[in-house]
Amino acid sequence: MYFYAARQPILDKDKNLYAYELLFRDSIDNVFPDIDGDAATSKMIEASQFNMGISEFTGNKPAFINFTLETLSKGYPEMLSTDEIVVEILETVKPGKKLLALCKDLHEKGYTLALDDYEHQKVWMHFYPYIKIIKIDWQLSSLEEIKEIKDSIKNFPHIMLLAEKVETYEEYDQALEFGCELFQGFFFSKPEMVKTRSLSPSQMAMAELLYETSKPDLDLDSITAVFERDVTLSYKLLRYANSPTFRRRNEISTIKQAIVILGAGELKRFLGLMFAANVNPDKPSELINSAMSRAKFCELAAQDIKTPLDVSIAFLTGLLSLIDAILDEEIESILAKLPLAQEIKDTLITRKGAMADLIKLVVYIEHAQWDEASALIKTHKMDKEKVIEYYNQALSWADEQSQVAS
Repeated sequence: MYFYAARQPILDKDKNLYAYELLFRDSIDNVFPDIDGDAATSKMIEASQFNMGISEFTGNKPAFINFTLETLSKGYPEMLSTDEIVVEILETVKPGKKLLALCKDLHEKGYTLALDDYEHQKVWMHFYPYIKIIKIDWQLSSLEEIKEIKDSIKNFPHIMLLAEKVETYEEYDQALEFGCELFQGFFFSKPEMVKTRSLSPSQMAMAELLYETSKPDLDLDSITAVFERDVTLSYKLLRYANSPTFRRRNEISTIKQAIVILGAGELKRFLGLMFAANVNPDKPSELINSAMSRAKFCELAAQDIKTPLDVSIAFLTGLLSLIDAILDEEIESILAKLPLAQEIKDTLITRKGAMADLIKLVVYIEHAQWDEASALIKTHKMDKEKVIEYYNQALSWADEQSQVAS
């Protein structure tokens, strides 16, 4: 059994990954409010205990999980360890003596508590000694309301403000100025600004290799020659091919040997990861991780879509679906510089066709837009259970691979 959950990153002010929020659903058919908060939390805890562990789903980062008064009363948070979760109290829970006692008890046991979609009331100040994080909906809260919240916690320096639904870099900068320390939203997966960025010789070599490996028949001599022109790239290829992942009996000593042993599929994957991870080292690591997970999802899902798709092309297209955010440049300008297969360029520019639908599908799942995801799955006659399985596998794979290309 897999989680029916979207995993949304929470970043710190340096754009480093702090935690994930898990947005749970009973299944891809059951969207809120078709299942109530108590049932949703119960099923999440059950799945983490008896099936796939939460730490596997979040790459050992803390998971923000919503709790109602009922699930708090039943002691569900204590079924998970203090370093696995942040206990997020839903905005629908009313402050009262029972909730206060529960918060105090969890705090004393070492759990981190957060208030979701916070709207300030003076009664909440009784909870402040036990609360670590206050979440502010940046789309719904006025600047006056945010200032009021900030003033209310001035005597509680341990409390961090988390700005959620931050969709642009302008909103991120604004929240940063207001003293927010944590950020949730998709601002980091959009271009920060439109500008022209020149690629280094090494990056151009990777782009050339992406083109060479997108051809139906690989030209081994041409590929080897490109590697041999770039010492750093050659070193990383040899290190990758010699890694324990592949369980080689003998060490690889030449570029051509490494290419032959890796094979076309693994070589394409390596080059894609290298390009995404190294093309702009100043970008948040979670952006690269998202690109990797999209790539893997598209590769896996390409096998089941009713329109036949090349899995290698699907992987690379999914990987490049965030290239505009990675390079902070318009997608048309970027693709004009890269010698990529026209099929990939057309998909990323027009956003039409079966391949584009796979990218839309994974984006819908990332945003927990289950109605839209269900409609696409139905259109392409895909298996709903497999789609969720692919998403979970893609997240796990991306977490494992995040260190490979560094």
